[in-house]
Amino acid sequence: MKYLYKITSILFLLFLVSCSEEKLGENSFGTVTGRVVNADTFEPMENVKILSSPTTSTVFTDVDGKFTVSNVKVGEYSFQAQKDGFVAKFEATTVTVNNTSEVVFELKKATANNKPPTIPVLVSPVDNSTAQAISLDLTWTDTDPDNDELIFKLTLRNATNSDVKIYDVIKEKKLTLTDLIYNTKYYWQIEVTDGVNTPVLSTISTFTTLAFPATRFLFVKNINDNNVIFTADDAGKQYQLTPSDKNYWRPRRNNQAKKIAFIGTSGSQNDLYTMNYDGTGVKRITSSVPIAGFNSDYVGYSWNASGSEFIYPNFDKLYKISSDGSGLTKIFQTPNGKFISECDWSADGTKIALKVNDANGYNVEVYVINPSGVVTTTILSGQNGAVGGLNFSITGQKLVYTKDLSGFENLNYRQLDSRIFEYSFASGLSTQIITEKISGTNDLDVRYSPNESELIFTNTSNDGISIKNTVKTTIGVTNSRTVLFSGTAMSDWE
Repeated sequence: MKYLYKITSILFLLFLVSCSEEKLGENSFGTVTGRVVNADTFEPMENVKILSSPTTSTVFTDVDGKFTVSNVKVGEYSFQAQKDGFVAKFEATTVTVNNTSEVVFELKKATANNKPPTIPVLVSPVDNSTAQAISLDLTWTDTDPDNDELIFKLTLRNATNSDVKIYDVIKEKKLTLTDLIYNTKYYWQIEVTDGVNTPVLSTISTFTTLAFPATRFLFVKNINDNNVIFTADDAGKQYQLTPSDKNYWRPRRNNQAKKIAFIGTSGSQNDLYTMNYDGTGVKRITSSVPIAGFNSDYVGYSWNASGSEFIYPNFDKLYKISSDGSGLTKIFQTPNGKFISECDWSADGTKIALKVNDANGYNVEVYVINPSGVVTTTILSGQNGAVGGLNFSITGQKLVYTKDLSGFENLNYRQLDSRIFEYSFASGLSTQIITEKISGTNDLDVRYSPNESELIFTNTSNDGISIKNTVKTTIGVTNSRTVLFSGTAMSDWE
């Protein structure tokens, strides 16, 4: 009897536990949240249908690709994300009591019946077109049968050099090109992909840029603390020749060589370079012996008339070098150790004018040597203050230069009243050329115009920080002073 009683008690307890567990399960729920993104772009996807197995509520994602399924009974589930045009994706999760489970779906496009884009049609410039600007828009058309997002890649080559430029991940049917090379034939082609099919190539189209315009003026502008070389035509239209991230200055053009020479920073030294009229074909001329003096802003060099050679200073020495970089020769050294800052070579090759000074730019001497290095003429000696801007007339019988009449000297090489003078070899006298200079300004870097009836020079306030302007004036004519180019310096006119 006792045995039967024990069995009955155990069965009753098991029944109570069973009822308690069943009651607990009926009230056990959790939450499932998630997000759906595009597997290729990882952008959120809206209106994606979310289902589960075992079945729960069916929901759709919002604009952020998010969804929430509430009151999900605890247990193991497989959730599915569905959207037309995409492959359905399954993700497993476990729902626990009063907790939130998270699911992330990455949907890929369905590719079974996806069609490739059409062949791109190149619209502009028209194939084989000429005289195109060096900054222009390349445009094309293309469509996709499935309205897939199209990504374009443009390949650009030219007939001047071996450069190949590739512009990829283009989403518009247009690309703006800048800084193309003048008078150059270009080849361009478009590749398009829809992210599903094999990329499709367009035909190759060509265009040719316009020829470089005829220009006569050269000068530099200060851009981002760099000297940048520009050229301009008689109408005043300007064209940038050197990049804004390089420091290039004191341009000099030689019409016989059809080149422009200039000084440029190369590592820790300054060297002499040449380039074509349009800024292409940059060639470094000096190397082992750089161009150097007391202050790089005030150091000058000179072509010979034919453009086959240069002369340039390296502190107290004057060197000659061929325009191809060969034949480096020392032709003069100052007898007193003073630095050579500027030089000019007469057109007939018989005279070389030199400006020499101490390490601070003062105690100036200006004299002329012959090609053998013998001093033949002394123009200035023991001069107080700053002097500069040596330039022979075409006959070699006159020389213009600037001189600070104030005689002021300081460590910053500031000038207070720099004016233009002309030395006559016939008379042996220097005469001030009246340019109607405004009081408180300096006339600097003077050069003869091509016909020598005019002068071109830089004018700026003597405060040393104001804007610089390129100015011209007619010799001996009043009220002829004219600003040619604002914000410019170190001008040349050929």
